[in-house]
Amino acid sequence: MRTQVGIIGAGPAGLLLSHLLHLRGVSSVVLERRSRAYVEGRVRAGVLEQGTVETLVEAGVGERLRREGLPHHGIELRYGGRGHRIAFEELVPGRTITVYGQQEVVKDLIAARLEAGGDVRFEVEDVALHDLDGEPYLTFGGERLACDVIAGCDGFHGVSRLSVPEGVLTFHERDYPFAWLGVLARVAPSSDELIYSRTERGFALHSMRTPEISRFYLQVPPDATAGEWPDERVWAELKARLETVPGFTLATGEILEKAVTPMRGFVTEPMQYGRLYLAGDAAHIVPPTGAKGLNLAVADVRVLTEALDRFFSTGSADLLDGYSAACLRRVWRAQHFSWWMTTLLHTFDSDDAYGRRLQLSYLDYVTSSRAAATTLAENYVGLP
Repeated sequence: MRTQVGIIGAGPAGLLLSHLLHLRGVSSVVLERRSRAYVEGRVRAGVLEQGTVETLVEAGVGERLRREGLPHHGIELRYGGRGHRIAFEELVPGRTITVYGQQEVVKDLIAARLEAGGDVRFEVEDVALHDLDGEPYLTFGGERLACDVIAGCDGFHGVSRLSVPEGVLTFHERDYPFAWLGVLARVAPSSDELIYSRTERGFALHSMRTPEISRFYLQVPPDATAGEWPDERVWAELKARLETVPGFTLATGEILEKAVTPMRGFVTEPMQYGRLYLAGDAAHIVPPTGAKGLNLAVADVRVLTEALDRFFSTGSADLLDGYSAACLRRVWRAQHFSWWMTTLLHTFDSDDAYGRRLQLSYLDYVTSSRAAATTLAENYVGLP
């Protein structure tokens, strides 16, 4: 069996890459170790930059996104008993974000690939990569797939990055001394826009997925487990961290899901080896405060699609050779923004009174300076 591009991972990066290549006349096979039901139900990111929305719409998979996605024209920073709106329409006119769950993006992409006759294989076992610096091929479940290029889109714990010989790649890592408890609840959002709340008890985020489903996050200790957070405790803590401004009441409802996510920054350099090209979480992880994970994956795929199109249409590998350098400029910018948002809004046990007061002072600067607020808005909606 042979294809032009072997893609490992049926998350947003792998599926979008397969679909964009199909539109350019490039063949691919997508291999996914999980079931279709699992990847379509996996709740992850939900904030799409304008560039991500435009990419999906231009690729012909944005009809439901346009119909059901929730455009947002600002976010609120809440601290010190006050709320401060960062107004995108004033600071970055014509640019916005859209709230639309990652699992919905995945559903749309799977439907598009299958409708177009794409080869997407779920529950694939024992995927292995071979001859990456020669004539690459993949083996899985007793089969062999020859390909010209392999795209590793299989996430942080996937096999792609681990298949590169030791010592070739450099890893830059930072672990944060807290985690996020993510909560999905069947309750209408209590706000029309996202609320980032900094309190002495810790950080909280009020988000949403649909007009009937809300998404919340709580800063918790790094070793916390979901089982330590019964529903009553979750709602009590969310109220304590979000009901900090006059007139705001948090609506509660049935909790559908709870999970703890570690907070880390991670970058692989370079993002390629031989004919293997890493994209999305296989190459980098950002703390979710800046809402950059899914958007970075889409940005990687845009760059890789152009490079592969050039390679297969002209034989030139110049864009492929420059893939990592082109992606890493955006990756490091997103790392910096995500680090900045994380340190701006979370409480650190290591901080003394001076450090905490300094944090509040900087929040005052961000919310009172048009230049600082514009920088936040530009990064949040996504720079070109």
